[in-house]
Amino acid sequence: MNTRGMRTPPRHTASAEAAPTRAASARNPGEDPDSARPQGPAHGTRPPAGGNGLATAAVVLGIVGLTTSVVLIGGLLGVVGLALGLASLVTTRRTGAGRGKALTAVVTSSLAIVLAALAAVCLAWYADRTQECYRPDSFRQYKQCVHQQFGEG
Repeated sequence: MNTRGMRTPPRHTASAEAAPTRAASARNPGEDPDSARPQGPAHGTRPPAGGNGLATAAVVLGIVGLTTSVVLIGGLLGVVGLALGLASLVTTRRTGAGRGKALTAVVTSSLAIVLAALAAVCLAWYADRTQECYRPDSFRQYKQCVHQQFGEG
């Protein structure tokens, strides 16, 4: 009995390769006793999962692209991750394995592309705004010039 007071079936520790029972061999004496056993995974075990390698690669590229999108490399990784994620989604329609990973890859890769584009726009705006400051004699002069361009001093 378990903690709830319900009866639980006994757990057998014999492996699937154990000798067949007498009842199975007595039913068909001329037949191979191993053929009487049901084929496939044993009761209580999961069948081997068919992983989706494309989805895994796309998720990794999407996450790395998302974390590096501020330095603009993430945009390129995001494009590759998005392509792999979309290819993985097509594959999951056939196989059914890895749909969650594929969707995660598409979302993270898309975010990486958007953030990298936003970072590029901000960098271009900053460069345009501080263009006069790029030939200072020292970092101190550069800092002063940037503060003047943004009206802070």
